[in-house]
Amino acid sequence: MGPSLLLRSAILRATFLGFFALWILSELALAKHEGITRHYKFHIKMQNITRLCQTKSIVTVNGQFPGPRIIAREGDRLLIRVINNVKYNVTIHWHGVRQLRNGWADGPAYVTQCPIQTGQSYVYNFTVTGQRGTLFWHAHISWLRATLYGPIIILPKQQASYPFPQPFEEVPIIFGEWWKADTETIINEAMQTGGAPNISDAFTINGLPGPFYNCAAKDTFKLKVTPGKTYLLRMINAALNDELFFSIANHTLTIVETDAVYVKPLETKVVLITPGQTTNVLLKAKSKAPNANFLIAARPYATGPASFDNTTTAGVLEYDQPNGITTKNLPLLKPAAILPKFNDTNFVMQFSKKIRSLATAKFPAKVPMKVDRRFFFTVGLGLSPCPQNQTCQGPNNTKLAASVNNVSFVQPNVALLQAHFFNRSKGVYTTDFPANPPFKFNYTGTLPSNIMVSSGTKVAVLPFNASVEVVMQDTSIIVAESHPLHLHGFNFFVVAQGFGNFDPNKDPAKFNLVDPAERNTVGVPSGGWVAIRFLADNPGVWFMHCHLEVHTSWGLKMAWIVNDGKGPKQKLPPPPSDLPKC
Repeated sequence: MGPSLLLRSAILRATFLGFFALWILSELALAKHEGITRHYKFHIKMQNITRLCQTKSIVTVNGQFPGPRIIAREGDRLLIRVINNVKYNVTIHWHGVRQLRNGWADGPAYVTQCPIQTGQSYVYNFTVTGQRGTLFWHAHISWLRATLYGPIIILPKQQASYPFPQPFEEVPIIFGEWWKADTETIINEAMQTGGAPNISDAFTINGLPGPFYNCAAKDTFKLKVTPGKTYLLRMINAALNDELFFSIANHTLTIVETDAVYVKPLETKVVLITPGQTTNVLLKAKSKAPNANFLIAARPYATGPASFDNTTTAGVLEYDQPNGITTKNLPLLKPAAILPKFNDTNFVMQFSKKIRSLATAKFPAKVPMKVDRRFFFTVGLGLSPCPQNQTCQGPNNTKLAASVNNVSFVQPNVALLQAHFFNRSKGVYTTDFPANPPFKFNYTGTLPSNIMVSSGTKVAVLPFNASVEVVMQDTSIIVAESHPLHLHGFNFFVVAQGFGNFDPNKDPAKFNLVDPAERNTVGVPSGGWVAIRFLADNPGVWFMHCHLEVHTSWGLKMAWIVNDGKGPKQKLPPPPSDLPKC
């Protein structure tokens, strides 16, 4: 080998070793680094979609329904540019993402931001910190989330494993609600008249209603499985106004995570999931392919006497068959244990109580043991007066309303977070949200003589790092009803729940402070109460509201202001330069 050849060989070897060293260094850096930056573009656009033999134009992201998946790892940063090409004002909420010191990216209209107007755009810039699991994104203005929603899948960090058997495949299952009519028209008319809005025409699984609806057999979700394999079903309830029971015929499900928090594995035939909640379940396929298909079904849990969409959305579980047998002609097995009755509150209470945090050294349940601030909130319906010279459709010419501690929240016309940050609260909000109801009564029994609500834009103020306990009490005003309450910016611990009126002398003795469920959305039991605790470690303005959209529209919502702490990492940074203006 000549000198020039030797030289060339040495150069090539050195170059290769250099590249290899750089590759190793970059891999090590990536392993050490908290995460990578992922970019997404959300074009908000109208799209014609046909369901139930009828085509209508709906608001979508990138023309997709349901919308695109956001996939990230714990520690990743997400930059999601939302470009509004429709006539409606739009915001997007990243439901369940903690948004630590980053309320500017949370998304509820007129709470943390002014909406993105037609022709405008905004970049939601946030990092997923200390969370992994299934969450979802949805519009957070008016009723646009009827069609603007999609999954957020947060994988564990590289080299981290699930605290349950590694699934063969992961499948998102998103429940939605479908109206033949335009949902914006429906809620605008209802708000005008003071009556209840029209109920939906169908529920959907991944955008498909299924065979129990007229003209929808071809629009049926199919889950194909291989015998003996385990599947992780990432379930999301994105329906507007209905809690849902879910089951798969002749199969047991194992719940392993709720609201992106691991839980003690819980075997069940039926899952209850409220709007705003996510539930990950393991489905173990049978070891041999059965000569049958299996019905996947979801239908509502409804507690009030008001009319509701009492229909069932369904899909089909199909096994890979040997020797090329087609699944088309196999019999369809329906659930042996049928779904609970639509108003089975006892099942719901027992189911909810069984969900417990893992509470291990690796995944601890950091329940606040002492309490700095206590709140007692009544949540429920009421009435508001009909405007002069108008006829209203509520009882005795009134308007239907909803409230927390008898305050029906009035949406401001500028964002609360900006008003708070720039000290311009005057005329926008007041800080006198009541810590207790204005008067005591038998909350789940005899009604008070006056069931009119008061209204206002009131917030409750918390010092940084305060330990907070909130007892939420359903009332039987107009009707006792289950209310899935969602808190932005925090997870909370569900320390207790019960039927009837909360007893402050006896009930705290039953609080579970060891391994309570950690969630971002919890059902206040129909005719009952729930107690939650959280640590106010996230400065900003944080929305809390019923995730039944009709109740939110009627005013069952409020906001918390968590003041800055003393340290530099305990303060809310200034807003981004592209924050939309009102």
